[in-house]
Amino acid sequence: MVDNFTHSYPQTAPFIPRLILPSILHQYALSLSMASTHQKIWWSVFLTLLLSNCQHEVDGAPQVPCYFIFGDSLSDSGNNNLLVTKAKANFKPYGIDFPLGPTGRFTNGRTIVDFISELLGFHGFIPSFVTATGKDVLQGVNYASGAAGIRDETGQHLGDRITLTRQLINYQLTVAQIATLLGGAAAAADQLSKCVFTVGIGSNDYINNYFLPNLYPTSKEFTPEQYATALIAQYSLQLKTLHEFGARKVALFGLGLIGCAPAELAAFSPPKGTCVDNINSAVQLFNDKLKSLVNDLNTEFTDSKFTYINIYGIGSGDPKAAGFKVTDSGCCGGRTGCAPSATPCSNRREYVFFDEFHPTEAVNVNLAARAYKSSTPSDVSPIDINTLANL
Repeated sequence: MVDNFTHSYPQTAPFIPRLILPSILHQYALSLSMASTHQKIWWSVFLTLLLSNCQHEVDGAPQVPCYFIFGDSLSDSGNNNLLVTKAKANFKPYGIDFPLGPTGRFTNGRTIVDFISELLGFHGFIPSFVTATGKDVLQGVNYASGAAGIRDETGQHLGDRITLTRQLINYQLTVAQIATLLGGAAAAADQLSKCVFTVGIGSNDYINNYFLPNLYPTSKEFTPEQYATALIAQYSLQLKTLHEFGARKVALFGLGLIGCAPAELAAFSPPKGTCVDNINSAVQLFNDKLKSLVNDLNTEFTDSKFTYINIYGIGSGDPKAAGFKVTDSGCCGGRTGCAPSATPCSNRREYVFFDEFHPTEAVNVNLAARAYKSSTPSDVSPIDINTLANL
C-alpha cells in the first residue's frame, strides 16, 4: 500500500503519451481556459518541459538508453497482479484515466515514474518485470511492488510482495539478460552506466510495519530515531548492491507526508484539518538520514552520482491554493479503501488522494515535473533527474 503524498499541486488533465501530442495540446488548451492564474503558470512550465523533450522523439532516442525502477505501490505498474496479496490494483476504478485501463497501478492514471519516463523521452511505458521479455529489458524494467519495504517482513500481513531485497535479485537476472543480449559483461556494464535508476521505498516500513504495533514488534524494539537509523543501514547495503551491479545514476525518492493520508487520519483521528504529527515526524527522521546517505554514497563511489528527491518538501504547502479541494479523503473509498467496481469521484483533479493511501494522477504529474526539473533549490539534493540523466 503506500506512499508519498503531496499538498501543493495544481490540478492537471490526464497525461497522454507524446505519440498523440496533438490531443494533449488540445486538452491542455481546454484546461488552461478554465484555470486560475496560478495554475496557468504551472501549465506553462509543464508544457515547456514536455515540448523540450519532444526533440528526443524526433531524434528517435531518449536522454538515456534505459530507465530502471525500484519501489512500492507508488511506482508499481503490475508486478503484484499475479501474487496472492491484498495489495493489488488491477481492477476498476484503478486506471480509470489510464490509456490501457486497470494495469496494477495504484492510482486513477499515471504514476510518478510513468511521467518521469515520458520526460526522459521514452516512447512508451517502462515494462514491469513480470511482462518484460527479450530486448524489452534494454530500455529498462520496473521492479516495484505494492506493500514492499526495505525490511523483508514489512507488509507481510497483506500477503506476498516483492521486497526490495527480491527486487534486487530480479534486477540481477535482468543484468544477466542484458549481458547475453549485448555480448558480454563489459558491454552490459557500459550500457547500465548510462541509465537512470530511481528508488522510492520506505513508506510501508512505517505504514505496514512500525505504526501497526499489534502486528509488528518494531515500535517496541526501536525508538523512531533508532528505527530510521536501522532502516537507513539496511537501505545503504541494498543501494551498494545496486551499484555493484552497474547502477551509476541513481535518484532516491524521500518519503512523503504519510501522516496526512486518509487511512492514517481515520486510524489516529487527529484534530480536523491536521495530520498525524508523530508519523510525519518519524518520516522526517528517515528523510534526513537518507539525504545524509546520499552524501556518503557520493563520497564513496566517485564513479557514480546519487541524488535525493525531497518529496516531503515538495508536498508541503497549501493544497487549496494549488487547486485541490479535497485533501483528507480518497476519491475512491474515502478513508477505507477502493473496492472493485466502486464508483470514484468525478472531479478527480480536485483530489490529492485517489484512495486511502495513493495520490491521484494530478499529484503524480507535478511530483514528476519537480523531480525531473527542480523549481526550488530544496526540491533535490544535489541535482534533479534531468541533470542526472545528462551526466
